[in-house]
Amino acid sequence: MAEVIDAASDTRTMNMIEAINSALDVMMARDDNVVIMGEDVGYFGGVFRCTAGLQKKYGKTRVFDTPISECGIVGVAVGMGAYGLRPVPEIQFADYIYPGIDQLISEAARLRYRSAGEYIAPITVRSPFGGGIFGGQTHSQSPESLFTHVAGLKTVIPSTPYDAKGLLISAIEDNDPVIFFEPKRIYNGPFSGYYDRPVEPWSKHAASAVPTGHYRIPLGKANVVREGEGLTILAYGTMVHVALAVVEANKVDAEVIDLRTLLPLDIETIEASVKKTGRCLIVHEATRTSGFGAELSALVQERCFYHLEAPVERVTGFDTPYPHSLEWAYFPGPIRIGRAIAKIMKD
Repeated sequence: MAEVIDAASDTRTMNMIEAINSALDVMMARDDNVVIMGEDVGYFGGVFRCTAGLQKKYGKTRVFDTPISECGIVGVAVGMGAYGLRPVPEIQFADYIYPGIDQLISEAARLRYRSAGEYIAPITVRSPFGGGIFGGQTHSQSPESLFTHVAGLKTVIPSTPYDAKGLLISAIEDNDPVIFFEPKRIYNGPFSGYYDRPVEPWSKHAASAVPTGHYRIPLGKANVVREGEGLTILAYGTMVHVALAVVEANKVDAEVIDLRTLLPLDIETIEASVKKTGRCLIVHEATRTSGFGAELSALVQERCFYHLEAPVERVTGFDTPYPHSLEWAYFPGPIRIGRAIAKIMKD
């Protein structure tokens, strides 16, 4: 599926919250089967306001609040999908998605296979994830690797307003269940990792120019956000912007790839880049052990071993609960990424 933009669509400056809201609005207007559900998504418009105004526009039968029961939210969504609807349930924070994992893995991801294609689960589970906002251990987790291990699920993580809208529309239109994680640290602007500097709004970023109408960004296609010859950096979500800032600060000839979709993964773009540069650095905020970076490292080793000039490096969160008072020590920021770059370029 190639990127397709409605020719009649205007462009407007949006932050990521507005882009997500616009994607939901566009899809609800195009397809009466699209429904939104979750805790406080209706009258209140969601804890981060991503669904603001949608209940008033489309009514309480298409945008409705649920009890505080993630297992129930996902289970009901699976049933809706099996009977022809396209539900978009919101899990208020990714840290709360665990009660719904059984439904996601045992039901949603397996339904097409178990029914020999008779039933599908075209659901898109939206959820804010990641740290950088002093949310502590129960509002800062990055559980994406749990879902990339599951055959039948797709996992998507945008890094800009433009990508957020295009990827969300593709996810809703997809006939398979999609986990759509939204990096809450960059809802209102990109983050360089320099936490003591003023926040930059999305309005100063080119990717804030978002078409107001319908457009799709294909799932499974990475984006080379910076071209380079000396090093390949693989990142997604907030870490894309941190990586770019560190590369610029250290004047490194690095190619930065925004994965956008973890599963399906655009391994072809990764392989071509690493074979060109001979070096690979992987950056993610999730804990290190069994994080998605481990899978990326294995794939790069398998496909690019004879082209590597240095061992693959990873900069990640630590194998601890996400701390509150020591957030910036845990967060893979400029100092840790800079050290990894210096090491890999020296080898």
